[in-house]
Amino acid sequence: MSENKIDSKGTDFIREIIINDIKNNKNNGKVITRFPPEPNGYLHIGHAKAMTINFNIAKEFKGRCHLRFDDTNPAKEEVEYVESIKNDIKWLGYDWNEHLYFASDYFEKMYNWAIELIKKGKAYVDGLSVDEIRIYRGTLTKPGANSPYRDRTIDENLMLFEKMKNGDFKDGECVLRAKIDMASPNMNMRDPVMYRILHEEHHRSGNKWSIYPMYDWAHGLEDSIEGITHSLCSLEYEDHRPLYDWFLDQIDGIHHPRQIEFARLNLSYTVMSKRKLLQLVSEGYVSGWDDPRMPTLSGLRRRGYTPESIKDFCERIGIAKVNSTVDIALLEHCLREDLNKKALRKMAVLRPLKVIITNYPDNKVEYLDAENNPEDPQSGNRKLAFSKELYIEKEDFKIDPPKQYHRLSPGREIRLKHAYYIKCTDYKIDEKTGEVIEVYCTYDPDSKGGWTNDGRKVKGTSHWVSAKHCQKAEIRIYDRLFLNENPDANEDGKSFLDNINKNSLEIISDCLIEESLAAAKQGDRFQFLRQGYFYTDHDSTNEKPIFNLTVSLKDTWQKIEKKQVINE
Repeated sequence: MSENKIDSKGTDFIREIIINDIKNNKNNGKVITRFPPEPNGYLHIGHAKAMTINFNIAKEFKGRCHLRFDDTNPAKEEVEYVESIKNDIKWLGYDWNEHLYFASDYFEKMYNWAIELIKKGKAYVDGLSVDEIRIYRGTLTKPGANSPYRDRTIDENLMLFEKMKNGDFKDGECVLRAKIDMASPNMNMRDPVMYRILHEEHHRSGNKWSIYPMYDWAHGLEDSIEGITHSLCSLEYEDHRPLYDWFLDQIDGIHHPRQIEFARLNLSYTVMSKRKLLQLVSEGYVSGWDDPRMPTLSGLRRRGYTPESIKDFCERIGIAKVNSTVDIALLEHCLREDLNKKALRKMAVLRPLKVIITNYPDNKVEYLDAENNPEDPQSGNRKLAFSKELYIEKEDFKIDPPKQYHRLSPGREIRLKHAYYIKCTDYKIDEKTGEVIEVYCTYDPDSKGGWTNDGRKVKGTSHWVSAKHCQKAEIRIYDRLFLNENPDANEDGKSFLDNINKNSLEIISDCLIEESLAAAKQGDRFQFLRQGYFYTDHDSTNEKPIFNLTVSLKDTWQKIEKKQVINE
């Protein structure tokens, strides 16, 4: 038994199983997990949960976690996906070190083990079509029927399987099936397919193989070859576990890992199917796999999510045995908590309205102190240029303000953040559009820093930029990609695409940002005061800065938590 002390963080059912296995010296006290993505798409937030479970548990129990690409379907796999997966894993802060593996490295062993099953009379080559196999398999209430090819001799099966390998058959002409029980109540045990014919070039093995293993056949063998002790996978594989065990039991003298299932992550207003995510990309509903509206890790990264917020989210939702849907508000809450501590505060005016301070000297420029992050005293201060002409948000001025409106209006005084009190004395309207195009104000020189000593109260505070000391920028406002909480709900025959939010992206091209933001680099994160958290996009340049809205300042999860506490 390992002498290393266990540094376990919790008492969820997976960790309890592992603790018990270690106490019983199972696997000589070792804990080896694996994260086995298929390279047929980009990783999404659901994969992040599986990733954190496998890597974190391995670390807690002084073990290791393998990265294994389950590349058994060359028709859908690409090198691009392999590299993107590696980048996403490292971005989240995990490292497989030297333990990088590919299922394709084991094709020869799998083939030889398949021959072993044929020789034992436990596998046969079936000439039924895909549709015929489906019919013969039966239903949940009706047992299946044996294939007419089930009783082929061992020699005939060996000969046909070799011809399959050599490419002598067309795609779909025959398959290799395990001979188990066509009357089993578990549909997965009704002579499952082990190999199918695919005349496709593989991204690693080229055209060497014309047959490729099915997941259920390959999964356990891959785990066994690598010495995996605990094969942690999502709940949809629970009914496949008897097959996982059956295959391993048929092969003499190999290591037998333990498969344990946990609930997968379902997130509101989100689809997790890689097939559907690929459809969004290929049909142009989004700009690519890294579109900031996508739940892919590359999309979340481009939107401005932090690795820490995603891992915090995964730890908070925990490990369960029952599938459920998590409110996306919790993910956004984790993000705000992290960004609030890290993001530098800046001022950006999205829809500018000019303000002229009539009693401020024409050529005077002041540089006022502004804190970079009140949550981080070490972040220090910056200087903001203040001058006679400024810009504020259009929504911060109304000629006839409604009740509870505390911004600028004729005769009303507000505070400019880090600057002065200003009071509206007049305004100018464009004769053609009828819109306000300029606001005239006076300022109180004794309110420097946005405070006075005379005790008067001002409810409204606005952010601003100096007209002569700002830069134009493009700001991309992202909303949820789907309108419905459950986009997959197919009511009245509708597709998930019918739930697309056509207003999920707004591009504002004439925003004005404070001059310090001109030096923002790709990947920098900021809180634009009163606007939200923003991330510098990889399309951004010094000449044309581009910022993506990561998340608004409004935190709906706190309201949800308060309601839950009250109801309890």
